[in-house]
Amino acid sequence: MEEINKETNKETNNEIGEKNTGRKSIKFILPFIWEIVQIVVIASVIVLPIRYFLFQPFIVKGESMTPNLNPGDYLIVDEISYRFSEPQRGNIIVFKYPKDTTQKFIKRIIGLPNETVEIKDGKITIYKENNLLLNEEYLPGDLKTDGNTNIVLGPDEYFVLGDNRNYSYDSRIWGTVPKNYIIGKAYLRIFPIKSLSQIATPSY
Repeated sequence: MEEINKETNKETNNEIGEKNTGRKSIKFILPFIWEIVQIVVIASVIVLPIRYFLFQPFIVKGESMTPNLNPGDYLIVDEISYRFSEPQRGNIIVFKYPKDTTQKFIKRIIGLPNETVEIKDGKITIYKENNLLLNEEYLPGDLKTDGNTNIVLGPDEYFVLGDNRNYSYDSRIWGTVPKNYIIGKAYLRIFPIKSLSQIATPSY
């Protein structure tokens, strides 16, 4: 009987030991899971507003902005600046394509609200208070802007062109961009790494 009791006690002690080990494991795991949950929640609170309201990524498709932006370039688009200031001539912007707002285009602003944009003999002239013949130094020297255009912009309309004028589907073809269709301006190119740079606005 004593031997049987001893064996029984050993088995009981083993069971208690295993239960205690299980409890310790749970006590260790629960705080770890809670920390992960806290990190995810905090990251979401910080990152999501930045992602959806301040900056968002954009990958360039097509060749309409070459040689300044190339297919596959990974950009960061500034969505907040235009809430405090107006889009400027020369800004490269991402916007909803007016003919199909499910698509996003990227082009350069050439004409501003209430201006008249004329394209003639390969040159662009802006008419407002003072006439401006655009000198686009960011384009290859031998590139001309094809088309015969004369368009008066409304108070919230922008005229946009791709930098690769011979292969760009832009305002020469489908018209102007309403201000409320502009998502933001291209701010930073982060990929490819060798091309990491801030996207500057030229002066005219």
